[in-house]
Amino acid sequence: MLIADDDSDLLDILAFSLQREGFEVISAHDGRQALARVATEQPDLAVLDVNMPELDGFEVCRRLRQESTIPIIMLTSRGDDEDIVLGLDLGADDYVTKPYSPRELVARVRALARRTHSSVNRRDLLVAGPFQIDPDHMEVRRNGEPIRLTRLQFELLRFMVANQGQVLPTETLMENVWGYNVSADATLVKTHIYHLRQRIEEDPSHPKYVVTVPGVGYLFQPR
Repeated sequence: MLIADDDSDLLDILAFSLQREGFEVISAHDGRQALARVATEQPDLAVLDVNMPELDGFEVCRRLRQESTIPIIMLTSRGDDEDIVLGLDLGADDYVTKPYSPRELVARVRALARRTHSSVNRRDLLVAGPFQIDPDHMEVRRNGEPIRLTRLQFELLRFMVANQGQVLPTETLMENVWGYNVSADATLVKTHIYHLRQRIEEDPSHPKYVVTVPGVGYLFQPR
């Protein structure tokens, strides 16, 4: 996995914490170096600090998402919801706000890595309404036409379709899609639901498949 942060001391601490948990870690000190290391070493996961020289974490995330479904966690010292949403809009799977403990980041990394690994073993083809979901090849089709999703969007849709007709609270989605629920993050889930709708709904502003149940959660209905 890749960790990109211009704070050398923090980078060393994070690398040590993750290596102790059995992760193989490569590092980068700026955005351009991060992109270069991803291109040459193809890590399974990337942790990107927002405030890096050369290219900031947002731009690195944007460029990675143009070519890859690699899981991405953003590190930010900014508590502004707009910055958090921007990172998620650009394709990040999760975020951690500074200050944080290395233990928290390790837990997030482990959850994403576990989700990525477990998705390989889901072989059952799912069909719901116009959608055909093939976990074996990470493919989604609507009326036979392929839809391009990030890995997390795929897992979110797969879980909702597997539980179609059930109202799924934010806590349930966090536990089963992100792999943890330290505290249910409504912004995280809401933003990913928004982007999933942009990909699969004919009219995202009036969704008919992924429906919000106010005050409760979300529901997939195949129509």
